[in-house]
Amino acid sequence: MAAPLLTIEVVSDVVCPWCYLGKRRLERAIATLPDGTIAVRWRPFRLDATIPPQGIDRQTYVTRKFGSVAAVDGAHRQLTEMGRAEGIAYRFDRITRSPNTIDAHRLVRWAADDGREDAMVERLFAAYFSEGLDVGDQAVLARLAGEAGLDEDTTARRLAGDEDRAEVAGEIDQAYRIGVTGVPCFIIDRRYAVIGAQPPEVIAAAIEQAASETAPSA
Repeated sequence: MAAPLLTIEVVSDVVCPWCYLGKRRLERAIATLPDGTIAVRWRPFRLDATIPPQGIDRQTYVTRKFGSVAAVDGAHRQLTEMGRAEGIAYRFDRITRSPNTIDAHRLVRWAADDGREDAMVERLFAAYFSEGLDVGDQAVLARLAGEAGLDEDTTARRLAGDEDRAEVAGEIDQAYRIGVTGVPCFIIDRRYAVIGAQPPEVIAAAIEQAASETAPSA
């Protein structure tokens, strides 16, 4: 009999550097487990719901939130070092906008329907954190969708409308309602939650615990 399939729902925002780190660590945790036991779904979250649709200049936003740009230098150095160990090239110096991420989450939703969810999430993270692209700009998003395997022109037309905007907002509200206050949050089999970019062994242990309780008794 095949091993039971568990679903891990990753509550995440594409502008959360810890979520990018968490993605890598989740991948390493899953790699230690038997093939085919895990299905990963990405769920939307907004780190800051006050950011307007057009986004905010990055320096203005950081200064407003933390007092100065220099106030985040230490955290960025730490993340850069941790990211290097996970194969992530953080380039915080390239980021010029703090975007509204609703449209980016719509892309992830559409990519999931097309079997390209992981590729879309990965492309969005790399675009923002390594290339400094504005992932709130619809033209940029359409191009990134094309690079992840979706049809660029179709995606551009969908982004221009309101398709799934309310659904994404509803999922974000649901995350708040169930008590998600920080991301990444890995919800395993809708029974366990691992909060934060924990080491792979911590994530793997939680997955194995959930699997042991799901497996049928002999």
